[in-house]
Formats: sequence, structure tokens, C-alpha cells
Amino acid sequence: MNTTTPRPVTLTPGRKDRFISGWAVTGLVLPLPTVALCWAVVLSGERGSRCLMYGEQCSTIPGPALDVAFCLALVSGIAALVRPRGRRTYSRAWTVFVQWGAQSTLGAMILSGV
Repeated sequence: MNTTTPRPVTLTPGRKDRFISGWAVTGLVLPLPTVALCWAVVLSGERGSRCLMYGEQCSTIPGPALDVAFCLALVSGIAALVRPRGRRTYSRAWTVFVQWGAQSTLGAMILSGV
């Protein structure tokens, strides 16, 4: 039997829900490591170390913007996990999309702010 031929994979509603939940959980685990890694990269540079040591050339991005992106990533991830499975698959998928967008924006703001 040739098992290398591709078979079409049909996504059942249960598989879609597990897929969305997996991405939501992954997105809830990663914000703190993302923030820590981005700040480590920023502070290892010359401009970041000048800001840390002398208070010069610091970030132009306001702190509340970072807080909003961080909270949006957490709240949308929790909302995607709390919503009932099976009925609102597309709204859960969009919520996870917003979660990952907020998390990516947070990392980009940290990396470009200093």
C-alpha cells in the first residue's frame, strides 16, 4: 500500500476547535517571553544601554501603548478560550488573530521604540 499519496484532509468542527484553542493557548503562554526577549535585544544595543545608564535616547513610545497591546493580547486569548466551541468558530478564529496581532505589535513596538 502506498501511503505517500496525499489524501484530502477534512477539517471537522472538532479539529477546527482544537486548532483554534491550541493557537490561543500558545498565544497566552508567549507574551511574557516575547516581552523579555525583545527588551533583552533592545537593552543589549548601544542606544538601549545609554537609556538604561544615563536616561538619554530613551523610547518615544508611551508606556500605556505597550500596556494596551499586552492586555489586548491576554484578554483576546482568554476570550477565545472561553467562547463556546462548535458554534462560533469564525469569531473564535478572529479573536485569536487579534491576539497574535496584538502580541506581534507589542514586540514590534518594543524593538522599534528605543
